[in-house]
Amino acid sequence: MDVIPAIDLLEGRCVRLYQGDYDRSQVFSENPADVAKQWVAQGATRLHIVDLDGAKAGKVVNLGAIEAIVHAVSVPIEIGGGLRDRTSVQQLFNLGVQWAILGTIAVEQPQLVQQLCEEFPGQIIIGIDARNGRVATRGWLETSEVLATQLAVQMQELGAAAIIYTDIHRDGTLTGPNFEALQELAAVISIPIIASGGVSSVTNLLSLLALEPQGVTGVIVGRALYTGDILLKEALRAIGPGRIQDIPPNLGFSTFA
Repeated sequence: MDVIPAIDLLEGRCVRLYQGDYDRSQVFSENPADVAKQWVAQGATRLHIVDLDGAKAGKVVNLGAIEAIVHAVSVPIEIGGGLRDRTSVQQLFNLGVQWAILGTIAVEQPQLVQQLCEEFPGQIIIGIDARNGRVATRGWLETSEVLATQLAVQMQELGAAAIIYTDIHRDGTLTGPNFEALQELAAVISIPIIASGGVSSVTNLLSLLALEPQGVTGVIVGRALYTGDILLKEALRAIGPGRIQDIPPNLGFSTFA
């Protein structure tokens, strides 16, 4: 299972929000590119970037910080936040971004999502951010009547490469993922699901690993990495390639020694 560090951008800085609340942000670094290099040096093979300003504005805002991150590391990058037209998506792909994460337009403009999936096959991921099972849009500032499972099925039919599922009530809280919601989602779609929100410990990650056969192929970790509740190297040993479960039992030493 992929362990994907999150870098949330607000006014050019690396921050974490609490339950998506812009007024409850905590700055972790003034230089997001340095943070990206740090995660890659520790073994990250993929990065998750969110343009929080862009999510509110409906357009890419932190372009300079994004470009600096892309140039600083060689691993694939997925980016979301304010991608609501073809021009914004193309702009990121021109920079070298691997995947564009679409959220609001999945609800408001599904025809555009279909066009983008056809034009950029395998590169369009749908971010489904939910409150009590219903999809939130516009930087989590609005909540629709659309069910997360309903939207996931529709987006799979339109050609989405994967779904990132975030439980907003868990995000930034270190209270653990919403396993029940992830299972419900996995039961109705066959494309990969990436879990997000609330991951607080390696124990959480090991529990998520049980959902891998159902299609949960990755997990985004944010605040827990920045607070030290999870060490990236330890997380990779737990559920990443060459994880503990894959090591022969007779080596005679502890993996964590």
